[in-house]
Amino acid sequence: MEGRAAALGAGTVLNALATGTGAAFGIDVETRATVQLDPDADVVEGTIADSPDADTALIERCVSLATERWGSGEGGTVRTDSDVPLAAGLKSSSAAANAAVLATCAALRLPVGGDADDPDVDVTRLDACRLGVEAARDAGVTVTGAFDDATASMLGGVCVTDNDDDELLSRETVEWDVVVWTPTERAYSADADVDRCENVASMADLVADLALTGRYAEAMSVNGLAFSAALGFDPDPAVEAMPHASGVSLSGTGPSVVAVADPSDRNADLDAVAELWQKREGSVRRTRTRTDGARILDD
Repeated sequence: MEGRAAALGAGTVLNALATGTGAAFGIDVETRATVQLDPDADVVEGTIADSPDADTALIERCVSLATERWGSGEGGTVRTDSDVPLAAGLKSSSAAANAAVLATCAALRLPVGGDADDPDVDVTRLDACRLGVEAARDAGVTVTGAFDDATASMLGGVCVTDNDDDELLSRETVEWDVVVWTPTERAYSADADVDRCENVASMADLVADLALTGRYAEAMSVNGLAFSAALGFDPDPAVEAMPHASGVSLSGTGPSVVAVADPSDRNADLDAVAELWQKREGSVRRTRTRTDGARILDD
């Protein structure tokens, strides 16, 4: 009983810490999971490639919840490997959770699809996504539940969500080029100062209004300034990129900063952004948005 799956990393349009409303977009970096189930095993044991000391509670909980809900409580093993750096604001936890849940569905031979009314689908992608969010809350790796990050990772495109009720408010496909700057420091979502973030709730409401009317790039830039201040990050990397990007924001609770170029924006020049950010300590990645989302991998 083996299954494999991959899920996307993502960037932030709106951080949900202030109001519970969040928005994120899938990008072309992936986390992959391999699950092997054993009906005779009582526990799930996890490993994370290249990070032998990393906390595996999240991926283990994903598999356990999935087998409890859709299987017969099987134990086994789960292993992840990833292009998404840990604790960098690029939704590594959501990607790992989604990949682990889908890989478990594959191991259980459960058809996964997008339509709850499809008689050939046992588990919808949103069902799988919500189970991963539940596991993330159980494991203590998220403050809000990160349903915005999870849907962007699972579905692709730009997803706007109500994280208090795990409700998808809107989803739209976008085709953006993306540049990501990731400094050497790391920041864990569970350690974020929620009280300081709530101080910028009025700005978050403005960002939500922009996002729900499709003005995602503008929303990103407002979000980036507000949450850089609230979370104590230097806004300079975002500010220097603004003349050359359609939108730029601190991603998640940091420390990565993400800039995008909409094809309709003739002034966007991500080469210029990359050149500026390469002068900074850390790494610069060029990528793009994805609209297909997470997927089960063929054997």
